[in-house]
Amino acid sequence: MQVAVLGSTGSIGRQTLEVAAARQEIDIIALAARKNIDLLEEQTRQFQPKYVGVYDVQAAKEFQQRVVDLPVTVVAGIEGLEEIASLAEIDVVVTAVSGAVGLKPTIAAVKQGKTIALANKETLVAAGKLVMDLVREHQATIIPVDSEHSAVFQCLQEGTGAVEKIILTASGGPFRGWTREQLAHVTPKEALKHPNWEMGRKITIDSATLMNKGLEVIEAHWLFDIPYEQIQVVVHPQSIIHSAVSFRDGSILAHLGVADMRIPIQYAFSYPERWEGLVKTLDLTTVGQLTFEKPDLDVFPALKLAYEAGLTGGTMPVVLNASNEVAVEAFLSGQIGFLDISRLVRQAMERHRVIKEPTLEEILQVDRETRENVWKMINR
Repeated sequence: MQVAVLGSTGSIGRQTLEVAAARQEIDIIALAARKNIDLLEEQTRQFQPKYVGVYDVQAAKEFQQRVVDLPVTVVAGIEGLEEIASLAEIDVVVTAVSGAVGLKPTIAAVKQGKTIALANKETLVAAGKLVMDLVREHQATIIPVDSEHSAVFQCLQEGTGAVEKIILTASGGPFRGWTREQLAHVTPKEALKHPNWEMGRKITIDSATLMNKGLEVIEAHWLFDIPYEQIQVVVHPQSIIHSAVSFRDGSILAHLGVADMRIPIQYAFSYPERWEGLVKTLDLTTVGQLTFEKPDLDVFPALKLAYEAGLTGGTMPVVLNASNEVAVEAFLSGQIGFLDISRLVRQAMERHRVIKEPTLEEILQVDRETRENVWKMINR
């Protein structure tokens, strides 16, 4: 299969290329990244893709000079990512870019009827209905790469007709059991120490606030066409059960495995088959206890805000996602405190006038306006 990896220099992108390097079935035709051209050049020389996209236009110009000795076509900007996602020779597009920037390339791939290995949850958070309508219209295929959604996807292979609820597990992040008073003094360095997973900076902060689980709730709603009332979040600190599905006959199917993203990444390529794994098999005799708790929505209100945004619908999830991206960036740069992240998201949501059936242009406009407004709030 011929593959494009959007976001190849990020955590998911790097692990995707590890899988590709180990499997002769995978031929990397295209790579794309934001602006980390040092690593992108290494990847380009290793995998010899025909096309490389660089989102940052200035970085793209420098990258072009670096690879002048290679037979590669370099494209730039969001248009370049869309061009790569639309290439006729590509079978699978891995969307591993972080944030709402993944929306337009994913839509471009969908319109070409491609298989999308989706690791960019913001796409469905911001434009779930629009994207899934296009998936049906163009007969595209979305296979989730997030460990939780991959787990649910695998548990649902017999169909969705008998589902009572989807159970998304959350590790609880580094601050499980903390009070709001303790969280008021959290530093970015502390928040970036996830107990179980190695991830990018933005998603690690989202895991610490539980916003990541909230975004996953909205994504699950669209991926699996299930009401929000039937999506439950359970804190599972060991991160052994990656998610589960409860059926109306009282049975629950759960997906267990070690905490390694290469498992769901490889399954997105091999589906419906299973290839020999790149990671060790879970040894149940060494696991010890598996424990489960309800999330504390008073201490971690981001999850509650995500449910509210999803239930409101329309452009409210766009505001949730955009305001959170800005707030996380501001926290990581030391401009706001940890608790300010959810506060800013709440304020942005309260000020927003919802568009119930938004077009793509309206979604992108709300995204831009929300980011501008939240930065103004921070600067004030």
